[in-house]
Order: sequence, then structure tokens, then C-alpha cells
Amino acid sequence: KFCEDLKPQAVVLNGDMVDGARISRHPPIGWEYRPEFADELSAVEDRLGEIEKAAPKAKRYWPLGNHDARFESIIAKQLPELAKVKGVHLKDHFPKWNPCWMVWFNDDVVVKHRWKSGIHAAFNNTKEAGKSIVTGHLHKGIVYPWTDYNGTRYGVDLPTMAEPYGPQFADYTEMSPVNWRSGFAVLTFIDGQLCMPELVLVVEDIPR
Repeated sequence: KFCEDLKPQAVVLNGDMVDGARISRHPPIGWEYRPEFADELSAVEDRLGEIEKAAPKAKRYWPLGNHDARFESIIAKQLPELAKVKGVHLKDHFPKWNPCWMVWFNDDVVVKHRWKSGIHAAFNNTKEAGKSIVTGHLHKGIVYPWTDYNGTRYGVDLPTMAEPYGPQFADYTEMSPVNWRSGFAVLTFIDGQLCMPELVLVVEDIPR
């Protein structure tokens, strides 16, 4: 809906579009349900197809997330000789999206999956990078402005596109409260300058 209305010049999937629960190094919690990786790929393909249809002229980028990396990591570790075989790389399954570590806009804004961690990650990212920086690893849904003699820049920690209290997280979080939000961010540039990033957040249904 937003892609159709806003007609963005670019769409960035900032990592962890797939989870790789079954191929994770973490053991299952009891007999929790974990989807097959092929089903994850199929679901992501369907969702990305919707974006491609809604924003056909937009550039498409996919910075690698740590969960995305599970797919290639397990193959590289156990079968390194398959490195040149088509299909063993995540990008082989999503040829319409440009894989990368980060995306730069106007030399002032960088989008990458993660850097600093902790509750003050968004602040620390922009303060230490000297640039506006957008990450997605922590799911916080925060925009932190920082102004100095270089002007104003922003540290953005994106929300997640998932439902924070969805059943897929129940065992992982033990249904404890999580400081995550569901949604995404819109970056608007006027004359090449980034305006304050806007968060589009879902009105949450907190489990009772």
C-alpha cells in the first residue's frame, strides 16, 4: 500500500528477511515448531513479489542480516567445495534484489543491518559514524537526532516487519515483554538532504 502511494525511488530490505530457524546453531526449545527453510524462502518470495509489483521502478537493495547469513554459512562450513554452485548463495533465489553489506545515499546516509548494540545503539551509531545511519538488527523503531557543527544527522533503529508477539517468537522470548515494534521507516530527501526519518508503526495488539 505504501509503495503504491509513495512510489519510492528505492526499497531497502535491511536484513533478516529469512530466519533460518532450522539451520541455526541454537538448539530447539523443546518441540517448538520450526518451518522448513524452503518454506521460508517461498514466503519471502511471495512478500517480495508484492513489493516488486507495487513499486516496479524502484531500485531494490538487500543488506545482509545475521539471520540471512545462516543459509550460506552452514553450507560454506560443511561443503566449502560448493562455493561456485548456483543455488548455494541466498542471492541466487532473489535475483531482482541487489545483495550488499550496506547502501549509501548522497554520501551522507548509510543503511546497513547492524553495528552498535545495546539500548543506546541508534545514538552511538550516528555519533560515531559521523553520518546518518539506519540499522535494523534490534527492532526498536527509534529515530535519534544528533546535531553538532556538521549539522543534524539521524540514528535510526528500524522496527521489524514481523509481529513482536506472534507465535513464532513465543518460545524464543518465553512470552516476556519485548521492546520491539512492528513497522518500517520512510526516508525523504529534499534537494539531496535527508529530512527527519518517519516511522510507520503498527498499532499493536498486546497479548493478555
